[in-house]
Amino acid sequence: MSENQHTQQDPTQQHPQPGSGDSTVPYPGRTAELDVRPDHGEQTYRGSGRLEGKKAVITGGDSGIGRATAIAFAREGADVLIVHLPEEEQDAEETVRWITEAGRQAVSVAADLRDEQQCNAVIDRAVAEFGRLDILVSNAAYQMSQDKGLEGISTEQFDRVLKTNVYALFWLCRAAVPRMEPGSVIITTSSVQAFQPSPHLMDYAASKAAIVNFTKALGQQLTDRGIRVNSVAPGPVWTPLIPATTSEEKLESFGAQAPLGRAAQPAELAPFYVFLASQESSYMTAEVLGVTGGSPIT
Repeated sequence: MSENQHTQQDPTQQHPQPGSGDSTVPYPGRTAELDVRPDHGEQTYRGSGRLEGKKAVITGGDSGIGRATAIAFAREGADVLIVHLPEEEQDAEETVRWITEAGRQAVSVAADLRDEQQCNAVIDRAVAEFGRLDILVSNAAYQMSQDKGLEGISTEQFDRVLKTNVYALFWLCRAAVPRMEPGSVIITTSSVQAFQPSPHLMDYAASKAAIVNFTKALGQQLTDRGIRVNSVAPGPVWTPLIPATTSEEKLESFGAQAPLGRAAQPAELAPFYVFLASQESSYMTAEVLGVTGGSPIT
């Protein structure tokens, strides 16, 4: 749990609004390239043994929500395998350092999840390293803002969005479920975009809506196996992906559309992944938790 949760704070002022001090960066974006660094809970998250001995896979674990979740899981007692793109090696090494400093086993795998065989290999590697798999967090995603509307979305971009965000989830789950015992958990990362789509993120929003439906269907399908499936639907969150995929004009006001008036920090999302991974949420499956700064997900 973050120590910030123990003190009363104005949520609109808890973190400064990022974006105005940053410029766009090349995709996929690295934490070191950002002028305003995201808060992953490195200095604040305090664990309480809620995931003691668990074995987890987190895709997109090098930075952003993935790194914050990896740090939280490790401090709650889990061993963690993170998946990242080859060009994100530097950020992945930093996440690994935080996991090992928490006294847990860390494994880093470079993979392109648009490839079915690489998704299968991720699950194989986790079972080989840990002996089993208790938690799968499918978090890796791709987006690219398009101000030219429908005509600006190329078939290549559309294919990349769907392969990264939806196909990879399907492949990972299909490989993982036969390896999972009752009590295991799958957590997906959807988005407020699934419910309140932005026109410049049409393809991304569609992929996130697919994730919501996949989560609800799989959660119901796996009840007989004792495997729970839930989703976290974030609102705007400050991660390296944002300045790597957003115009400077939109970057200036990123997050301002949320009722709380600012973007979230990754550290504010991680406790929800811990909750869904732990026994505290044992009566929840096929559900979506909105962490949107006040934007509705209905």
